[in-house]
Amino acid sequence: MADEEVPEVVTPFTVGPTWKRGPDGKFVLPEFTLGWQALAWTSEYLQHYVGAPWRYTPEQARLTLWWYAMDPVTGRFVWRDGVIQRMKGHGKDPLVATYAAFEFVGPCRFGGIADEGNEWGVPPGQPLGVQHPAAWVQIAAVSQDQTRNTMTLFPSILTKRAIEEFRIDLGKEIIYADKGRARIEAVTSSPRALEGGRPTFVSLGETHHWVESNSGHEMAAVIERNATKSADGQARTLANTNAYEPGEDSVAERTREAFESAEAGRAADVGLFYDSLEAPAEAKLSEAWIVPTLKAVRGDSTWLDIERLKASILDVRNPASRSRRFWFNQIVAAEDAFLAPYEWDACPHEGMDLQPGDEIVLFFDGSKSDDATGLVGCRLSDGFLKTLGVWQKPANWPDGTPWRVPRDQVDGVVDKVFADYKPLAFFADPGAGQDEADGERYWDGFVDAWAQRYGKRLKLKAVSSGHGQHAVMWDMRDRRRQQVFTEAVDRFYRDVLERQMLHDGHKVLRQHVSNGRRRTNAWGYTVMKEHRESARKIDLLVCAIGARMLRRIVMNSAAWAKRSSARGKGRVVVLR
Repeated sequence: MADEEVPEVVTPFTVGPTWKRGPDGKFVLPEFTLGWQALAWTSEYLQHYVGAPWRYTPEQARLTLWWYAMDPVTGRFVWRDGVIQRMKGHGKDPLVATYAAFEFVGPCRFGGIADEGNEWGVPPGQPLGVQHPAAWVQIAAVSQDQTRNTMTLFPSILTKRAIEEFRIDLGKEIIYADKGRARIEAVTSSPRALEGGRPTFVSLGETHHWVESNSGHEMAAVIERNATKSADGQARTLANTNAYEPGEDSVAERTREAFESAEAGRAADVGLFYDSLEAPAEAKLSEAWIVPTLKAVRGDSTWLDIERLKASILDVRNPASRSRRFWFNQIVAAEDAFLAPYEWDACPHEGMDLQPGDEIVLFFDGSKSDDATGLVGCRLSDGFLKTLGVWQKPANWPDGTPWRVPRDQVDGVVDKVFADYKPLAFFADPGAGQDEADGERYWDGFVDAWAQRYGKRLKLKAVSSGHGQHAVMWDMRDRRRQQVFTEAVDRFYRDVLERQMLHDGHKVLRQHVSNGRRRTNAWGYTVMKEHRESARKIDLLVCAIGARMLRRIVMNSAAWAKRSSARGKGRVVVLR
């Protein structure tokens, strides 16, 4: 569209430290890193082509500094393993090849502290490295073509000086140095053959292709075990990937979900370095947006031809989802997804929160153990969604050990919400899980207690007809309620697409929104998990839809109309 508003410079969505800036506007760098020596060593022993010393782009140099960040107390690497996610053509293979070469024959382990005038030009006080005594580098992928992309780079990037000084024997599948003391080898989908090795560095290539059918999951598990048992505890793995396709259950998808779970506080931080440069949620695949978006997402990879990429994106033979994945580096939702992450992110969610005394409505979705339990509030005045609580089994919970949602903790949160805000309605779906002690549903007693405790404060009761009286209980197994909820699902979806959904940006809510799948029922389409036994929870999404639904019910109620009339507010309210 000719009048479409597009910023001159698009700000990309970033994950990880490489593109982070401090208050002074400068890029943030690690305080203590072996990366300075990596930069110096690669410029001495690697080349772009004969006579042209290797030089990283500024973006690649920052990546290097962060990947080799160290703990100044222990002299150990900060990151246990890592992922670099970039658009197709960004130059991930050459970058990883330089790291592999450094790990192969370079000073890649902590050896001391640099002083003034050291031979490498490393800043004083930074780590100096020493060569690994028995380097074993693996270039891993699920096909020989993928390993070949990296292996074929070594003959061209290793200088004559490096080959002679380290006595490197260049082979197609295995490269040796120092009479076999060090080696680089290509490995593919043979998990059993890999079991038992002790590699010192492993590159996992294109993990968006690592799936169950090609033994990708088993291969990744074996590599992780091998690295864990390294003699010095410093063996690491580094994956590179394009944006994965959700629903394929690739290693890339599992890793991103693990990272986001740790970021959301639902799983332990195990030292995963994740760095990605993605198009912002609001970016469109329109002619006006494409060029500034591509310039943002390519980072310092200026060799990418913007006009050629633009033509590919505008080519109607290429699906929009593929263009977003490959060229915008966006994780695009599965075909049956309820909403895409970038659609949710495009809704206003920065710097907003509930204020003490706000009038809100509450929706609760209960479970016993398998699913999550959630509580979401929605402000009456503008429809702002606030995640007030979420409880689900921690990712690192021991197998075979029972876990139950802590009901007393949930009860305490409910009490605090009623103390801080003014809930006008509170609907709770208790779920089907039973309490072993009395055979009743796990949440029935608490839902009854909430009704007794707060029922008089609620302006709208969950059940107040011939079907009985209950201020809070809203059992979604009832077909009439399923129909009401189905209508709410459609309204919620349209509000998100129209950017009319204000939310708090809660990371677990975002994850649950991304997990939702469209499913048809007797009244249209609703939202469900991908399958009954799926570990990908959607309970906070259900709470969010329910809270927005409840807001509309309240604002369309006779009690609300009567109150508005009494206040003399003769205005039309557009319900979102």
